[in-house]
Amino acid sequence: MSDNIKVKVQNMTKRFGDLLVLDDISFDVKKGEFLCIVGPTGCGKTTFLNCITKLYEPSAGEILIGGEPVNLKKHNIAYIFQEYSTMPWLTVEQNVAFGLEIKGIDKATIKKEVAEVLEIVGLTAYRDYYPVELSTSMVQRVVIARAFATKPELLLMDEPYGQLDVELRFKLEDELIRLWKRTGTTVIFITHNIEEAVYLSENILVLTNKPTTIKKKLENTLPRPRSVVDPAFVKVRNEVTELIKWW
Repeated sequence: MSDNIKVKVQNMTKRFGDLLVLDDISFDVKKGEFLCIVGPTGCGKTTFLNCITKLYEPSAGEILIGGEPVNLKKHNIAYIFQEYSTMPWLTVEQNVAFGLEIKGIDKATIKKEVAEVLEIVGLTAYRDYYPVELSTSMVQRVVIARAFATKPELLLMDEPYGQLDVELRFKLEDELIRLWKRTGTTVIFITHNIEEAVYLSENILVLTNKPTTIKKKLENTLPRPRSVVDPAFVKVRNEVTELIKWW
């Protein structure tokens, strides 16, 4: 396998009893790539992520990370769910530091890393606040900062901004891009929002309805920063929309 491939999905199939959800899916994700996955509601996008994390065992096929089968004891994988997952008894700073402390990182390095990611997501002034004292968007910033602080080799994100309004989404997406560029993390981002996929991604994987297969993988070469009113942006968005619209 090429040294440039971080994730290789080969002939992945997932059944729940007689229900075929994922049907013989194969694709690669390069190191440091930002891949967005879109598809109709209920097509199995979350099931796919859960197979990567071994929450579900694939019925057939395999998933390789760095050329080896997924092993959560070996591979540094972070997963941001749709539901917010801060620890309410910890401050913002303590939440972000948690993963680093679990890994046994020295205190000086933890302090430096936490300070940097808090600055990027605009939470430096709120480092001593508890999650209950923060807005919904600020809590999600804490979750994302905590994930990036550990410098994961693979970050899985399952519609993390689904509950936020458009203006907040764009602000958080810009922060996400800054963190991704800083860390070089490989990101697989699931969304039902086509505009979000075009705004964030380097590649877009379009899925079909169940039983789910890959309809198309689109390369997104739009320069950054991106504008949703740019005709080139609109063209890519419309192409993805048509792929999802016509089954």
